[in-house]
Amino acid sequence: MRELLLAGRRRTKEVFLGNEVERVDIVADIVDLASELGVPVRSVSRSKLDHVARTEAPQGVVAMAEALPSSELAALSRGSEDSPAFLLALDGVTDPQNLGAVIRIAECAGVDGVLLPRHRSAHVTPTVTKAAAGAVEYMPMAVVGGLPSAIEQMRSDGIWVVGLDAGGETSIHDITVGAEAVCLVLGAEGPGLSRLVRERCDVVASIPLRGALASLNVASAGAVACYEVARLRS
Repeated sequence: MRELLLAGRRRTKEVFLGNEVERVDIVADIVDLASELGVPVRSVSRSKLDHVARTEAPQGVVAMAEALPSSELAALSRGSEDSPAFLLALDGVTDPQNLGAVIRIAECAGVDGVLLPRHRSAHVTPTVTKAAAGAVEYMPMAVVGGLPSAIEQMRSDGIWVVGLDAGGETSIHDITVGAEAVCLVLGAEGPGLSRLVRERCDVVASIPLRGALASLNVASAGAVACYEVARLRS
């Protein structure tokens, strides 16, 4: 929640504080910061807090804020003055906990923006926001009509598209990412990349597994792949 108040990407309208919550350091810090920024703080009952939270275990504090600003694919594809774009696209990731974890990983790895398909995908909800631990306040996100067409657009803009799938023919450690713009595409757990998305990627890579299990969850796989791409780009 501190990130919501500090990041400045959207206005916080009000903070609800459970009237049974202990004023431990982090809660006191949030209340003080809200007061400094002129955000009203209301003490409410536990039932009221649970009603507005729309998540399990809100931990006694809930902020009501404006909707997150949306980004356009064209803007994200341009990257920054310092470096070409590093994007992350999600194909069929419908679990909000996984989406939140992936957004958090992407923000920490230096990803410039996340692409979410309009359909067959989780979107930012209170559960996703909590799982992302503040990363949604910093990570630009674009909702695209269809991921296959978005990939075609990115490739025409000079972005190299790397799909990550258990059946990928190349190890993620062997891809050649230089100074060019890149988009990493993660598939859903189980089915992996959809056929149309897979066909449009420049390369489909996999993560070598050394143990008895056959797969990683999407957040763990995303962490390995994001940091490998970040390492190669550095």
